[in-house]
Amino acid sequence: MTNFERVKAIMAGSIGNLVEWYGWYAYSAAALYFAPIFFPGGTYTEQLLQTAGVFAVGFFARPLGAWLMGLYADRVGRRPALLVSNILMCVGSLSIAVTPGAASIGVWAAVILVMSRIVQGLATGGQYGASATYMSEVAGKHHRGFWSSFAYVTLIGGLLLAQVVLIILQLSLSKSAMADWGWRVPFVFGALLAVVAYWMQNRMEESTSFKKLKVDKVAAAKTSHLWTQFPRETLTVIGLSAGGNMIFYITTTYMQKYLVNTAGFSKDVGTQISAAALFVFMIAQPLVGWLSDKYGRKPMLMGTFGILTVITYPVMAAIGTAGTAMMAFLLITGTLIIQSGYTSISAVVKAEMFPAHARGLGVSLPYAISNCIFGGTAEYVALWFKQAGHESAFYIYASAVLAISFFTVMSMRDSQRYSRIAED
Repeated sequence: MTNFERVKAIMAGSIGNLVEWYGWYAYSAAALYFAPIFFPGGTYTEQLLQTAGVFAVGFFARPLGAWLMGLYADRVGRRPALLVSNILMCVGSLSIAVTPGAASIGVWAAVILVMSRIVQGLATGGQYGASATYMSEVAGKHHRGFWSSFAYVTLIGGLLLAQVVLIILQLSLSKSAMADWGWRVPFVFGALLAVVAYWMQNRMEESTSFKKLKVDKVAAAKTSHLWTQFPRETLTVIGLSAGGNMIFYITTTYMQKYLVNTAGFSKDVGTQISAAALFVFMIAQPLVGWLSDKYGRKPMLMGTFGILTVITYPVMAAIGTAGTAMMAFLLITGTLIIQSGYTSISAVVKAEMFPAHARGLGVSLPYAISNCIFGGTAEYVALWFKQAGHESAFYIYASAVLAISFFTVMSMRDSQRYSRIAED
């Protein structure tokens, strides 16, 4: 594969990732405005808590999406799995955009919101594994960390795009217009983006690894094979993803609310701080991915989780009392750059552990299970501790989960040296 063909394949494989994660995060970004519309009773923190609960429900659909799309990607192809995921995200985003509030249809507003998030959960669970697998397979042996890092570039890009859209709306519309109908615009935009991604991915080439798999007629893995044939790899993915997902959702989706609800910044300033930090985080991914090609995946992961285990408590406490936007930005950005040691190589580390016939399922399902338990509940647990008056206990909880990932890394082999991706 030439460099031009590789870049083209990476762009096609990653565009759907951006769209999926934009649609996923648009919910969190707009929740500051639609929480009172779908859940009008109680205090503002209670309203956010209920929207966070719905956010968590979507995560419980992700393992199902990962399981179905993982099997589909291993048996039919990476490309078809990506296309199906785009269709689901389009449906989920559009349904949120057009659902009336509780004042119009009562409890059915919340019911439709939950169902829409389940559809988005199925889409995102399927997209991540298929995209990570495809991009790792087309990345090339010598620069696999660098090229596959664009899985998280687009993932962060989706989150950043959701916040940029929100910032534009905040600057363009009055607060009353935002609360009334402006929050629906990001979901309409997400549905349109999904259509564009479908068109692009419908034209992309299947990966060489899957083409060879079809020629060799190797039987695709069954779900039980993850536990009977690849138990160490499966548990490693779960352990790595536990702390990685926990800190990612703390510093991205929850951080916007934390800046408003705890640190005392306005909604506009909180969104801007978060967006600026995410931009730096996004552009750091390829550099850190390149470093993993040079120095190995395991040393990068050990340093990342070791440092984050120690600093999470003091950093979160410092952000909560930062006082100035610049101080909050520097604290968040520093934490995100350290976190890049995991996010930039998250996709390739998982993909390198499994052979081609089980790679889609092996990357998708264990990651989604761990994400469901630790990532999807992070925001809800944080708000629960805050409402109970013990917010700092959440920082201890997060540090404990990060420690699990650190010890997981200590017990694993360096996936770069023992990679099961045979094709260049």
